[in-house]
Amino acid sequence: MVERLSAAICGAGMALLCSSVAMARSEIRGIQSVNGISIVGAASMYNPYRPGYREGGVETASGEPYNPSAWAAAIQADLREKFGGVRRGNRASYAVVEGINKKVIVKINDVGPLKPGRIIDFDEQTMRYFDPTLRQGLIHNIKVTPLIGDDWLAGPIAEK
Repeated sequence: MVERLSAAICGAGMALLCSSVAMARSEIRGIQSVNGISIVGAASMYNPYRPGYREGGVETASGEPYNPSAWAAAIQADLREKFGGVRRGNRASYAVVEGINKKVIVKINDVGPLKPGRIIDFDEQTMRYFDPTLRQGLIHNIKVTPLIGDDWLAGPIAEK
């Protein structure tokens, strides 16, 4: 419920309120990664409902339908086990994504055979956070760190 409310607030363009939600989330708990593992590479976007961004299907590997505004992502198939072993019927895992002086928690609910050099495919909402115009196509030097647990609230993280 809180995740849907946060996504609705941030997706509706209420920047100030979205920032407050993100700030509250970052103050609630510190970020704890799985064994300190981080992967650095390029991020791209997929959206099966948009021409030119159809690399992924309408159903994610976890069995959830693709949602362009869910703060979610697909991880490179070779990294599946480092990110919770996303498979049909499994709970999704979470990761912190950092780049361009921004941080966001994303739900890893899909995997894919991404093009070489790409480590993660964002849904549209997440890509717009890093590239509001969707003109860059790729975001380089993105750091992705898996998180411990499955009770994270996906969305932007405000810096303290």
